[in-house]
Amino acid sequence: MSSDQTPAAPAVPDAAGPRPRRLTLAAVLAALEGFGLLAGGIWMAVLAVTGEPDDRQQAVTGGVTLVVLALVPLLAARGLFARRSWSRGPAVITQLLALPVAYNLLQADSVAIPAGIALAVVAVAALVLLIHPETTRALDIRGPGNAGT
Repeated sequence: MSSDQTPAAPAVPDAAGPRPRRLTLAAVLAALEGFGLLAGGIWMAVLAVTGEPDDRQQAVTGGVTLVVLALVPLLAARGLFARRSWSRGPAVITQLLALPVAYNLLQADSVAIPAGIALAVVAVAALVLLIHPETTRALDIRGPGNAGT
């Protein structure tokens, strides 16, 4: 088979080239959120076992839930670092879910307000980075109607 007859390889982002800084920052922010969820889940589960919660089963379930939820942004961050196009979806969804959580933290009359501010800043910054055209190109994501080009 000659080189004229071999099918062309699909267009894939240049993995050998440098990763765009925006993509790296988005991955770092997603990983930061994932590690935050993981730490919160572990802390909640440990307090449920060693402390005296009102409902031990509910506290353990909450801790385990946070640990499992931490997998979404952590896997998305890993995919963003590896320049996998599938990873942008879970990363964007994580940010969209973080915004109402940040709003609720901001409504609290406690030390949760700084956490709400930090979460809101991280979520908005990550969203801006994830939808930036440079990130879209680096992940080889094409818009509707551009799949064949």
